[in-house]
Amino acid sequence: MTLPDTAAHPAGADRTFQVDLRGLVDLLSHHLYSSPRVYLRELMQNAVDALTARRGLEPAAAVDAFGIRLYADGSVVRVEDDGVGLTEADVHAFLATIGRSSKRAERIAEQRGDFIGQFGIGLLSCFLVADEIHVLSRSARTPDAPAVEWRGRGDGSYTVRTLPASAHPRPGTTVTLTPRADAGEWTRPAQTHALARYFGSLLRHPVTFDDGTGGPGVSVNPEPAPWARTYPTPGARSRALAAYGEEVFGFTPLDTIELDLPAVGLKGIACVLPEAVPAGRRHGHRVHVKGMLLSEQAEEILPEWAFFVRCVIDAESLRPTASRESLYEDDTLAAVRDALAERLRAWIARAAASDPDLLARFLQAHHLAVKSLAVHDDEMLRMLLPWLPFETTDGHTTLDEFARTHRTVLVTSSVEEFRQVAAIASAAGLGVVNGGYTYDRELVHRLPEIRPHVSVADLDPATLTAHLDPVDRETELAAAAYLAVARDALAVFDCDVALRTFQPASAPALLVDSREARHERTRSRLAREQEGGLWGDILGALRQEAPRAQLILNQLNPLVRTAVTIDEPELARTSAEALYGQAVMLSRRPLRPAESSLINRSFLDLLAHALRKDS
Repeated sequence: MTLPDTAAHPAGADRTFQVDLRGLVDLLSHHLYSSPRVYLRELMQNAVDALTARRGLEPAAAVDAFGIRLYADGSVVRVEDDGVGLTEADVHAFLATIGRSSKRAERIAEQRGDFIGQFGIGLLSCFLVADEIHVLSRSARTPDAPAVEWRGRGDGSYTVRTLPASAHPRPGTTVTLTPRADAGEWTRPAQTHALARYFGSLLRHPVTFDDGTGGPGVSVNPEPAPWARTYPTPGARSRALAAYGEEVFGFTPLDTIELDLPAVGLKGIACVLPEAVPAGRRHGHRVHVKGMLLSEQAEEILPEWAFFVRCVIDAESLRPTASRESLYEDDTLAAVRDALAERLRAWIARAAASDPDLLARFLQAHHLAVKSLAVHDDEMLRMLLPWLPFETTDGHTTLDEFARTHRTVLVTSSVEEFRQVAAIASAAGLGVVNGGYTYDRELVHRLPEIRPHVSVADLDPATLTAHLDPVDRETELAAAAYLAVARDALAVFDCDVALRTFQPASAPALLVDSREARHERTRSRLAREQEGGLWGDILGALRQEAPRAQLILNQLNPLVRTAVTIDEPELARTSAEALYGQAVMLSRRPLRPAESSLINRSFLDLLAHALRKDS
């Protein structure tokens, strides 16, 4: 931008900005458009808008009367359309004014929805690949209108002149670019054809491409969108839509859901992914607006829970952003997102009602997505909760199956807690569900809403230990000395020790602890360390004691029966530490540094004791 001459502009007079066009083009290339390839989309888009306006002038014309012709031979790229064209006044008003729409200002408000482009800067994208843009146009509004030529250059200069009508015999516009040497990647014939197919394969107007070799032009969009075609049978239609989804996305859909929202002129398909995807990973969807490809990464078209599908849609009423590479977040988009979500819910409901095999395959791959939906959707909860798989003490099964044998369902708060208790709870006849995975605990607690005869409760240490049988008094007294040594050895881990009998007998010990209890012990210890002194002692005495872990030794286990008879203090201590270490590892929770050190030390001490005994 340059400053105007102050002598020509008295103080207080209005002034205009002088635009550095090269700087503006650099801004577009780095911050608005994702790639120079968009130049062809912008030219095709302007052509489509011109054809739409021409159709408004001549609504009775045949469907294929007006079209778009592309030409690229390596030296030039040309886009020609049979659209409404421009008059000389239009050229001066629009092509020479950056930021104004190239559609007639007096009609744009009422026809805004008929055009794809709405920001009037699309033509500037051509400067991403060329230093000069040549436009030759003739208006269809005036039968004897002359042709108008406009040449714009990257330095910001331009020329306009009128030519005889014979210079452009038919109404419409031709835009010609002479690509720069560094733009060959985007303007070579094969690449230009590929880009035309990429952006315009679903356009409703005929589009042809000529590579300058003398052969006939080839159609860019030889067939309408697959959902707009006629098929002999419903099965043939389903197969064709699935094949199109596989062609676009590269996977064979588990199923294909047809999408149709007449209120916004939206049609398309949703392809159900055949395999699970990580929770929360949102795939981009392929969105066309009036046939022109807008984006392959439009995440915003579906809600977050719908990450089990990828969509191809073509819509009339969705509004593109300034770059025309994503969708503008407005009330229309929100309504479309809600309506598409309802279509996905309806598909799940149909599968549940009429195709249990499809539903089973779907849930096997995407149960996490469905659980996310069921948490927030009561209808889906009632419909699908009995079908959803959970990890339980009876193996991986549905809640319906599990509830048939367990009227009281216990649920853990973490995967680690489930790992600790699964084998012992199963042997004791307790029905426990692993609630540590995303959504599982919340969903299990809602089971009584669907199956009123079932009760659900959180599993706590007291519930489990209540199902472990106590040992007789003589056995307890005989083991008292060992238990005292074990409690002393494990006091550093805030762990008590008890002797019980439980199945399976192969389990020597059970560590009963919870993440919340460990956090509370850590918090209390840090609080004591920070308070210190007299006040720390007083507050420590008043504070409720944090819950302790409990190592429960199994009297039915031969190793434990031998251990409790050890009368050598050091060996008794080492064996108790080893039993604790083994129980911690079986719980599969992360080891603290002190626990790792204890496990290593107890193993080496036991090994040393065995070697001394043998020698």
